[in-house]
Amino acid sequence: MELWFSEMHTPGVKFSIQIDKQLYSGQSDFQRIDVFESAEFGRFLTLDGYMMLTEKDEFIYHEMMVHVPMAVHPSVKDVLVIGAGDGGVIRELVSYDSVERIDLAEIDEQVVEVSKKYLPFTASKLDDPRVKIHYQDGLKYVRHYENKYDLIIVDSTDPFGPGEGLFTREFYGNCFKALREEGIMVNQHESPFYDVDAIAMQRAHKRIVESFHISRVYQAHIPTYPSGHWLFGFASKCYHPVRDLRVREWKKLGLETRYYNPNLHRGAFALPNYVQQLLEDVEHVDLD
Repeated sequence: MELWFSEMHTPGVKFSIQIDKQLYSGQSDFQRIDVFESAEFGRFLTLDGYMMLTEKDEFIYHEMMVHVPMAVHPSVKDVLVIGAGDGGVIRELVSYDSVERIDLAEIDEQVVEVSKKYLPFTASKLDDPRVKIHYQDGLKYVRHYENKYDLIIVDSTDPFGPGEGLFTREFYGNCFKALREEGIMVNQHESPFYDVDAIAMQRAHKRIVESFHISRVYQAHIPTYPSGHWLFGFASKCYHPVRDLRVREWKKLGLETRYYNPNLHRGAFALPNYVQQLLEDVEHVDLD
């Protein structure tokens, strides 16, 4: 008997992966957690039936979340990561010796424990001594801090369920407050391709523009995410993501990456016309 995992990307589009076996299935206080194994994508994690990452293509997402801001900001020491219980963002961050402290605010402890057991390719650095895990809602966590972090990475799930509060005006405003004067915030920004995802993307962009003077969107191609075309947000108090890119300094670090490089960094901010139009359409309108 063939076993398949399927996710509906729209009412008329379904994405399916043939699976060899299911390694884990459980219900936490917040969501259903499943881990599958497949011949094509290796192991993969789903939450409430939605794809979070696969062994084959997770490096694209995690490298673009981390190395883009790290190649711009010259002195990141204190980092807040919200979500990211699978550990992929942490794995990329700890490759920088300059980083002194990483606070991980993850609402669901079970995601961390499952990832450590079944997803060692992402969770291998969660025990790094610079990492402190706080099992609480990222929206509530960030409220309590001001001028504390150089970088905030918002690796949220989609804007419903446990991740819904991480797409609000209040949340982005609190992130702005928690950042130092040279601080950067990066977030996953949804896909622009299907209408339902594009609306969520526009709302996130509108909220961020309201809080940050510098706000740009960049892209990557991730095969297992809806449409394969995924966006990220770069928001900063002072740094421009392209003009302030430190190519020589980043290359001197000698970091090994499979997707990210400085040329790709520049090109990622060159968006298709239809995406640029979607962003511009909401920058000066009231979505409430």
